[in-house]
Amino acid sequence: MTQTPGAGTPHPSFLAEVKDAVTPRATILVTGTVVLALLFIASYVGALHDPKPKNVPLGVVAPEVAAQQTVDRLENLPDDPLDPRALPDVETARDQILDREIDGALVIDPTTTTDTLLVATGGGRALAVTLEALVATLERSEARTLRTVDVAPADRHDSNGLTSFYVTVGWCVGGYLCASIITISSGARRPTLRRSVIRLIVMALVAAVAGLGGALIVGPVLGALPGSIAAFWGVGTLTVFAVGATTFAFQALFGMAGIGLVILIVVILGNPSAGGALPPPLLPPFWHDIGPALPPGAGTWTTRSVAYFKGNDTTGSLLVLSAWAVAGTAITLLAATMRGKHRTPTTPAAPGPTATAGP
Repeated sequence: MTQTPGAGTPHPSFLAEVKDAVTPRATILVTGTVVLALLFIASYVGALHDPKPKNVPLGVVAPEVAAQQTVDRLENLPDDPLDPRALPDVETARDQILDREIDGALVIDPTTTTDTLLVATGGGRALAVTLEALVATLERSEARTLRTVDVAPADRHDSNGLTSFYVTVGWCVGGYLCASIITISSGARRPTLRRSVIRLIVMALVAAVAGLGGALIVGPVLGALPGSIAAFWGVGTLTVFAVGATTFAFQALFGMAGIGLVILIVVILGNPSAGGALPPPLLPPFWHDIGPALPPGAGTWTTRSVAYFKGNDTTGSLLVLSAWAVAGTAITLLAATMRGKHRTPTTPAAPGPTATAGP
């Protein structure tokens, strides 16, 4: 008698099919992805939904008595939107704006009813517009008018001053994607010391190519940013390598979950706090405080300085990028070295009895 295949075999329950279709590993990955998505929404909306100026450095140029009176008045504004300081003359105000020590300056002329506001749209148009609106309101309350002078204007192909941010985001994305691909291509196992060295060398080469490519695109190809191509190349290379080395380090410590942690740091926390869409003085305190310490913020600040501020005030941001690069490299190599020391060497098998040839 021939038995029909599958006859008498009970069908699996729906719950059993669900367990078979959605593995525990997939459940963990999907849960982690949803958490990252929600954190992404919370971070971007939290940072950018309600911009308010907070302690914006503003110079005040006026005769001594008028300068102090104006500084006192600006210091007592509700919610502390400005951080005013008296300056001796217009030239000092211009120099401090170009040195990125202040974001604008109010020049008061007591002989007329018109005052002058110096701004720098190269540092972010949103901040310049906010300063102009705030100071103009104050001027109207004193029956005075205001004219605005842009001492570091954004390029006409960079009307909103966002190109520095966009190119930095591209470099950061290139850094963690390339490092992630290199990591994933060899599976879940953690790398040896030799393999880690090779990965870092490859990452350095990738960083140099991506840095040069970004510099050429925003420079001679699109004409979106003024400034030195060599300087942009250097900033881009350092940014890409810093993010890539950090990705290797997190993967060495936490396995594949380390890639998610890099996305959390660079994308979810780093991008909205980078000062791109909203310059740092317009960000809420949390994002304002963490932005300069993360690669997107340090890269955006440096790139803007190269483009519009003669490369001034880049030491701190370059040190931040270098710290991420050095720490990522050191942790990657140290983790691989420690794993090598803890590996148990394989004991060779004892040789079997040697057959003796017969007579």
